[in-house]
Amino acid sequence: MQVQRLGPVDYEEALTIMRELQQQRIDGVIGDTLLILEHPEVVTVGPRARNDGIKPPSDYNTVNVDRGGGLTWHGPGQIVCYPIFKWGVREAEASVAEIIHIIETWVIHALAELGIKGVRDERMQGVWVDGHKVCSIGLSFLRWVSRHGFTINVNTPSGRVEGVAGCGLSTETTTSLARLGYDSTIPSVEQALLDTVRDATGRSIS
Repeated sequence: MQVQRLGPVDYEEALTIMRELQQQRIDGVIGDTLLILEHPEVVTVGPRARNDGIKPPSDYNTVNVDRGGGLTWHGPGQIVCYPIFKWGVREAEASVAEIIHIIETWVIHALAELGIKGVRDERMQGVWVDGHKVCSIGLSFLRWVSRHGFTINVNTPSGRVEGVAGCGLSTETTTSLARLGYDSTIPSVEQALLDTVRDATGRSIS
């Protein structure tokens, strides 16, 4: 797979990039591609949140999206990863649930590289540390090529991600590694993800 580090990108611009790359992957023009970036602050509202009438507080900018899940905060201090991958090439990728499990495993292994114990939690998909959610996952598929992806909250501004309630979760449930007392940096978490991607997903970096 190829890795593209894009730096800060407006969310709407990232949507355009994802759609273009997804179609290129479907057409075989490119191979699997991982986008790593950050967004200015915005809360994305998935169909589950819209159906349940769940909204963030009024002082957050929002945008409706077509990936699975509810509310997801994006902003400074958060790593955003969009895997434009063609799934189904391995037996363990036969369903969306299995793909989510692979991504959770990937994040758990990356955090373990930094001495942080990440786990799954029955309350919601994603990765949890010390009883709090630090990684959100939401994907959209076309012909088994994914767009959207996952986030890891590293050192987000105090109170912002904590003020957004995911579907079925209360405020303060989602937080950052820094808020939990871990002094990891975005570059260190990024590198841990790249160091563990092969074992977790079977994809090597070209």
